[in-house]
Amino acid sequence: MRADAAPRPLFGQPFAWLVLAVVLAMVPLAGWLLQSGWPWTRIHPAVNAMLNGAATIFLIAGGIAIRKRKLAFHRLCMLAAFTASTVFLTSYLVRFATTGAHRYPGSGGDKSFYLVLLGTHTVLAAAAVPLILRALWLAWHDRRPQHRRIARWAYPIWLYVSVTGVAVYVMLYHVGPSLT
Repeated sequence: MRADAAPRPLFGQPFAWLVLAVVLAMVPLAGWLLQSGWPWTRIHPAVNAMLNGAATIFLIAGGIAIRKRKLAFHRLCMLAAFTASTVFLTSYLVRFATTGAHRYPGSGGDKSFYLVLLGTHTVLAAAAVPLILRALWLAWHDRRPQHRRIARWAYPIWLYVSVTGVAVYVMLYHVGPSLT
């Protein structure tokens, strides 16, 4: 950049572009949800799925960044994924406390598939929390060799949980009801 040229805020900042892309995808979806006429009890799970989707995008971008040795971008992506996942978990716990568990409305093979998906999602989500927290703590304290060892397990589990979180939502609220 020339010395007399004004800085261009987003150019050369891939994380800012990524955040902008996620926001540009989520805002219309949120607007549509609010205009859908659905009750909050139906909108809330959709918002949670959007948070899981955002975490997935940041996780994938962070995984690509670390493979390309772009440490600063990786760090930002993983912190964004952690933030989205933390907001999701808080929101999910509020939803669960207020409306309880929701049964899958379908039957047969689709219900079996849903239950296997939900089971693996739930077990791995519980296992992911301490792994993610430890990986972040190690990274924060610049203990890279230990961070790499735990991230080899935490990253694919976290990614699976984020992706299957969206799949569980789609199965529970869209696929199952359409089959009954």
